[in-house]
Amino acid sequence: MRDDVVPVKSAFTYTPGCVAALEASLSAERLGTYLRKSKGNREQAIRLHIWNTAVSAAFYGPLQCLEITLRNAMHARLSEAYGLTWYDDPSGILDHGTHTRIAGAREDLKRDGYPDDPPHVVAALPFGFWIMLLGAGGRMTAGGKANYEMTIWRKAGFRVFRHSRVTRKAAHKPLNYLRTLRNRIAHHEPIIDRHLAADYASIQQVMAWMAPDIGLWMDHHSRVAELLAFSPDSPDLTF
Repeated sequence: MRDDVVPVKSAFTYTPGCVAALEASLSAERLGTYLRKSKGNREQAIRLHIWNTAVSAAFYGPLQCLEITLRNAMHARLSEAYGLTWYDDPSGILDHGTHTRIAGAREDLKRDGYPDDPPHVVAALPFGFWIMLLGAGGRMTAGGKANYEMTIWRKAGFRVFRHSRVTRKAAHKPLNYLRTLRNRIAHHEPIIDRHLAADYASIQQVMAWMAPDIGLWMDHHSRVAELLAFSPDSPDLTF
């Protein structure tokens, strides 16, 4: 066989025993989501589960690109405004929830034996943390309410989205919605009820606001459009 020829797998045969084993392994509750979509057809439900898994995998790369671009840009701009260890909050701008998440990230680093330094702290903070910094700001530890519009957005955040004139609220909205997509994928949950084409368009839009060249690179290597065009009923779909 030539090295450049990829063998095509034959369609998988779903015997009654295989379907029963898959149902037991996936759990009746989990498969129930797909059964409802498939009107009780177990083989179609399993194919829909495969499609969900394949599309979730396809979204992993673009979501990773979005998250890393956002966190590194936010860290760079906040470092310019408040210093490299801005998360120590010497200016007293961060709300209680933000402090809690930073403390949790540092505890995780300590437990796992990693250095407590800016590269590791930044990498340990989750996607939702950075999106939270684009919110309005919540209750301060010492009382009162943080004003992220003034202390984060106008000082640093707007520069993250330098290729647009987007407002803080407009930047926050699609990212917060994409956060739920990322979390569902990370927890192996169904995403079939979401408007996935719109989700991908949101990723493309936010990347264009932040780093259009990286967005084009991301889109070139993405399989999302290909998978969304693939019928969930296809016997040839793999993950």
